[in-house]
Formats: sequence, C-alpha cells, structure tokens
Amino acid sequence: MWNEFKQFAMKGNVIDLAVGVIIGGAFGKIVTSLVSFVIMPLISLLIGGVGFNFSKLHFGALKYGLFLQSVLDFFIIAFSIFLFVRLINRFKKKDEPVKEEVKVDRTEELLAEIRDILKEDKDFFRKNETS
Repeated sequence: MWNEFKQFAMKGNVIDLAVGVIIGGAFGKIVTSLVSFVIMPLISLLIGGVGFNFSKLHFGALKYGLFLQSVLDFFIIAFSIFLFVRLINRFKKKDEPVKEEVKVDRTEELLAEIRDILKEDKDFFRKNETS
C-alpha cells in the first residue's frame, strides 16, 4: 500500500497540481493585498474620497461586506490569471515551429499499398522457394 501511495504521489500530475495550488494561494494573497491596499484606495480617491471598507458592511451577524470583498478579489485574481495565461500562450505560439500538413494524393496511397502487397508476395515466394 505504501509503494502504491508513493507511485501515486510521485506522478508528475500530482506534483504539478500541488505546485499550482501553492503558487495559486500565494498569488491570491498578493492580489488580495493589491486590491485592499492599492486599488481600492485609488478608486476611493478618484471618486471623491468615498471609502470602500467592506468589512463594515453587515446586517447583524451576517457580514456580507466581507463576502463582497472576496467576490471582488476572485474576479481580479481570475482576470489576472487569464491575462497571464494569454501572455504565456502568445510566447508559445511564436516559439513553436509551424507544422504544415502533408497532403498525400490518393494515387500515392494506392501505389504505396501495391508496393507493400508486392513486397509481402516477394517474401512469400522466397520462403516457399527455399523450402
């Protein structure tokens, strides 16, 4: 059972997933602080000093302001990841060589089949001649 677990844990997909989750968590913290300490204060200054302190928004024990902050963080994180992946894909497309499709004419396909059949027949006759 231990060996089976080790094989599972050492597969590339599991390790890649673990790295992705760890980096994603750290990236989420960075974006949350960016939103809380940079973007929201700038927006507040631009619209005339109105504060966006979502933590003060609540209805009794229901703290919907923190939920709104989490939703805003999610959208900013998702958009940031989208832009990052889009940028990475642009570089990949430039680096990959262009693969051209080779179109084989039907006549060439038939000739290749005939060649293969003749080759098999030649081998068949050779085997029977020596026996």
